Amino acid sequence: MIDPRFVYLAMLLSLVGVAGYIRDTLRGSTAPNRVTWGLWALEGVLAFAVEVTQHVGLAAGMTLMLGLGPVLVVLASFRGHHGVWRLSTFDIVCGILSLAGIAFWALVHEPTVALISFVVADQVAALPTVRKSWLAPQTETWWAFAMGSLNTGITLLTLHQFTTVGALFPGVIMVTDAILVLLIVTRVGPRLRANRPQTVAVS
Repeated sequence: MIDPRFVYLAMLLSLVGVAGYIRDTLRGSTAPNRVTWGLWALEGVLAFAVEVTQHVGLAAGMTLMLGLGPVLVVLASFRGHHGVWRLSTFDIVCGILSLAGIAFWALVHEPTVALISFVVADQVAALPTVRKSWLAPQTETWWAFAMGSLNTGITLLTLHQFTTVGALFPGVIMVTDAILVLLIVTRVGPRLRANRPQTVAVS
């Protein structure tokens, strides 16, 4: 465990990552998926409220940033027509399923089951951006997610003890952000599609 005050460094890294993402969104080089970022905003704020009631401590400040950052990204996406990714049926279905998971989390009275459903909802919300990073990695800002993976990792290290409430949400986000960085940096999706053998139609 490291000094809990390192969470302030994690919050700073989160702010730097979000600022860069917003900058690229305003420039038109990054096109955020509003389904993912809108749900991330909602879930981050809700998770922060839960952690406060569970007395998680300073680490809850990082979770608050996980909610406020996406709010700013969504607002930036309305700045111009080039600042948003066109939504598909897949994105909408993921959004509905994620909202259903949040609703289940709000209604169920078993804390562990509720937390798991919340984390699942968060990961379903991430799927549209994971898919977009596979299809069009050039429309994303990789180092924003690198900062996200780094700051959630620091947050985990500040915990006095690894409880499900304190560790599960930032831990899953750390892994998801690392996957996004890998997809964007390597551009593995376009590479694999480019190397796929072309079928020739025979008339």
